Amino acid sequence: MTCFKQVSVDAMLCAPPKFSILRNHHVTVLRIASILRHKALALKYLNKCFYFMGIGNNDYINNYFQTQYFNTSRIYTLEQYASVLIEQYSQQIMTLYSYGARKVALVGVAPIGNATEPFNEKLRALVDKLNTDLEDAQFIYVNASSVSRPADFKVPNISCCAVNELGLCNPFEPVCQNRSDYALWDSFHPTEAANIASAGRAYSSQDPSDTYPMDISHLVQLSL
Repeated sequence: MTCFKQVSVDAMLCAPPKFSILRNHHVTVLRIASILRHKALALKYLNKCFYFMGIGNNDYINNYFQTQYFNTSRIYTLEQYASVLIEQYSQQIMTLYSYGARKVALVGVAPIGNATEPFNEKLRALVDKLNTDLEDAQFIYVNASSVSRPADFKVPNISCCAVNELGLCNPFEPVCQNRSDYALWDSFHPTEAANIASAGRAYSSQDPSDTYPMDISHLVQLSL
């Protein structure tokens, strides 16, 4: 039996996934099964959970565009790279599905010029495919470009901390005092205030482009 293709109660007992991002979750699934002392009960419990999954940002920021360290951009065009990422992403999603995930929000990659558009377009198409192929599950797409609105903050494009050459906070430098006014913590990561604002729009969309085909508030109320 494979965790990727056939889904059953025993799928939770498959070998840990090859993707490290899911290994800790695999341990959690096994612990839940142990606590409930019944694999079927564990699966039924996990079917009711809401999953929020975001992958891809670091593949661009810390790989594709780090040409001094990686040759990825010389191997793949942006279109080809997006296809490779989506293929790997879909395998991870299917592993998550085999562990019981049935209500899943997939978050697009934050805008980096137009570089990430191919990935986000393919991710939205993947949502359609998953919803067609997996009738007992529901997936939605969260548009990171839409739910994240730096312009809504007093300081939209200056980091709250002093950053080093990598764009990360210098550990011994002071940070801004009025953090809620800032959209960015360092050169890449949003502040808590920005995350709260984005989460609010993802949960209850304010614009049709925020989520697809529904927002999180409707997703969690579904009976599957």
